[in-house]
This record gives sequence, C-alpha cells and structure tokens, in this order.
Amino acid sequence: MPTASKANNRQYLSDAEILEIAREKDVRLIQLQFVDLHGRPKQMTVHVDLLDKALNNEIMLDGSSIAGFRSIETSDMYFYPDKSTFQIMPWTQGGKRVGRLMCDIYNPDGTPFEGCPRNNLKRVLKKAAELGYTYNVGPELEFFLFKKNSNGDITLDTHDGAGYYDLAPDDLAEDVRSRITEVLENLGFNIEASHHEVASGQHEIDFQYSDALTTADNVINFKIVTRKIASEYGLHATFMPKPIYGINGSGMHCNQSLSDVNDGKNLFVDDNGEYKLSTKCLYYIGGLLKHIPEIVAVTNPLVNSYKRLVPGYEAPVYIAWSPSNRSALIRIPAKRGNSTRVELRSPDPSSNPYLAFAAMLTAGINGIEKQIQPPAPTQVNIYGLDEAARAEHLISSIPGSLNEALTCLKNSDIAKEALGEHIFNEFVKTKTREWDEYRTYVSQWETDKYLHVV
Repeated sequence: MPTASKANNRQYLSDAEILEIAREKDVRLIQLQFVDLHGRPKQMTVHVDLLDKALNNEIMLDGSSIAGFRSIETSDMYFYPDKSTFQIMPWTQGGKRVGRLMCDIYNPDGTPFEGCPRNNLKRVLKKAAELGYTYNVGPELEFFLFKKNSNGDITLDTHDGAGYYDLAPDDLAEDVRSRITEVLENLGFNIEASHHEVASGQHEIDFQYSDALTTADNVINFKIVTRKIASEYGLHATFMPKPIYGINGSGMHCNQSLSDVNDGKNLFVDDNGEYKLSTKCLYYIGGLLKHIPEIVAVTNPLVNSYKRLVPGYEAPVYIAWSPSNRSALIRIPAKRGNSTRVELRSPDPSSNPYLAFAAMLTAGINGIEKQIQPPAPTQVNIYGLDEAARAEHLISSIPGSLNEALTCLKNSDIAKEALGEHIFNEFVKTKTREWDEYRTYVSQWETDKYLHVV
C-alpha cells in the first residue's frame, strides 16, 4: 500500500539528450504512446531516424480511428511527446531495441486536443495548481492471472488456488510477480509491495505514489508490463473488475492527498485537528462523498464494474467515511504526518486513470471551495447493518448499475467540469451504447434459467 507522497520527479530531457541516449543505447524503434477515451493504450512505432521529427511534433495520426477522438472530416492530429517520459524499454521488438515516449494529442493548429484524456488531466491539474494545490495519487491495482489453453485461447481457469498473502507452493505466481516487479523497477517504478490477493489467481503489486500525471502514466505502463510479462509465462493478466461470479473482484483503491504547490507540505494533516486531519481534508472528503454518485461512471466505467460493487465481497458500496473502517467508501489509513491521505475504495482498474483522477480531484476541490462538511464518521461494520439500520445512520449506496451511474453523470456539473465538453459528450454517448448492448443481449444465465421451464 502506498505510504507517502512524493514530489514530481520527472527528468526533463532536451531533444539533444534524448537523441544521444538513443544513439548510445542503439535504439532502433520509437513507440509513441497515448490512450483513447477508455484508457486503452495505443501507439505508433517509428524508426529511430524519425525521432528528431517526433520530438519536433511532426508525426501525425488519424484521429477518426481512435475511440472518442475525431470524425473522419477532421481526423488529422499530431503527437506531442512528453520528453520527460522517454525510456528504453526492457525488451526488444523484432530483435530491435525500443524507446518509448508518452504523448499528448494536438490539433493541426497547435492547440491541445480537448478529447485527449492526458491533456484533460493536465487542464484540471493546472486549475488545481492555480489554487495552490499539487494532487498526489497512489493507486492499488489488483488483477487476475488466467491460464491459456493449448491453442493459446484465454480461459477462466485461475493460475492457482491460493488466497490472501499466501506463499509458494500455494501461490504459483511468485516468479511472475517478481519478474513484473523487476521490469517495473527498470522503468523507474518504486515498488513497495507485492502479494497474492483474496481470490484464487488474484494479485496486487503496489508502487509509490506521485503527482497525478506521473501516476496516471504509471498506471498505463503498469498494465502494459503486467500483460506482457504474464504472456511470457503463458498466462493472461486481466484488470476486468469481476471476471468470475462468486469471488472477490479487482479494485483500484486510490490514496490521494493535496500538497502545497510551493513547498510540498501535505495539506491534509493537522496535528491539532480531529483525527489529526485538516479542515481542507475534511472538506475534500465531503466533496468526494457528495459527488461520488455523479462520477462513479468514470471511476467504474464498465457494465461489469457493478458486478464487483455488491455487498458480500468487501467491495465498498456504502457512502460513508471512517478513520479506519474498511467497510466505508472512504477510509483514512492510520499513518499521519506527510503520509496522511484519503483512500477512496470504489474505483476499479478498468477506469481510464487520466479521467478518474480528474473526476476525483474536481469533486474533492469542490468540497473545499463549497466547504462541504462530511457526515460523522462511521465506526461500525456497515456490511453488518440491515437496510433500516443504514437508513438510521443516513448511509446511502452508490449507483448499482452502469445505467444508474450514467443517469447521475448526465446531470452532473462536476462531471462536466472534470471531463470537459468533448470527453463528457463522447463518454456519455459511448457508455449509453454499451449499456443498451448489454440490456438487449441474451445471456447464458437467461437461457440456463428459463429455456427449459418457460
């Protein structure tokens, strides 16, 4: 679990320095990476001879072929590499050494494309910086490892039958996780812990938190590395929230804090405050709790996300907070001082981190600006309360389906502010279509349940 905030440690390289590193390391291919509306990584690979043009923002892409980007009439777009993200990848492509640059997507007129999720997060972070805040995030990504059959097809057979914190020989993935960790460390990650999770074949690897943009990039790279290394072991890694009925799903708890943009001081801690939390921290919690129904479609964007968010599997479904209680939507981990943070437990790893972080930050800052007081913390195990008891404690639930979540999102000024007009409209359109496809699809459960009795 992430334990402390870390300042932005990006290494800003000049074009000449990047070209020299590529020459010294005999890099032959350059991957220009970005994400689509859904946070799925995309890339264009160019020969190293074009690296200077890439660094000069001269490489084009067809935006009409990317989910949530442009129509075919206005499809010309440009890669703008973030030069602080240049890395030599710890594998080859066709025997050739590979360099990688994370990119923002720009319009032909040199303006940032408003539909680029990375651009959007930078826009929201800039607003926060103008208010004096640096937004830090430390996510905890869970994932499953599944076997493949003799044809290489993915199955739902978990890689092992181990449980929480089990070790070898029950935990069959120690070597896989060690290899993933090694590769991530070679890419600059500060790995804090790795372990087997609650469900069979389920795992977690935690890396140290950082500023939100760096962390969002890290989430994308974490997924890329995890899937690639799993494949080398003949396995499939999935970040699907609930791949198997009846066992725990995979979450992405998000530890977050605000620090002073000038001196890096954690603004959530107050040794003289109740629970040693600052007023800003309490207001931030108030904003998250008030607006979580409006942004849960962003933090939990799949139909499948709501198969995880059900009572009985340790998933947080009740809108409450606690200094320690893990049955609440928000908890405050025990460490204080610079490690003081707010842990939102509902997000899952299928979310686009650039959009999810923008939405959470916007909700939290709204709480600070509007001075939204959170309700009294909940100290009881909410999972053990019946509906009447929850009502007595004024504890409500987050939306129970993607359809309910989209209804809340569509009417939310906070969501529109967090996503911007282009992404908001494309997100609603795409996810409404996804819900309609699910709603009209005849599932195996239905035929098993009804075919022989009706």
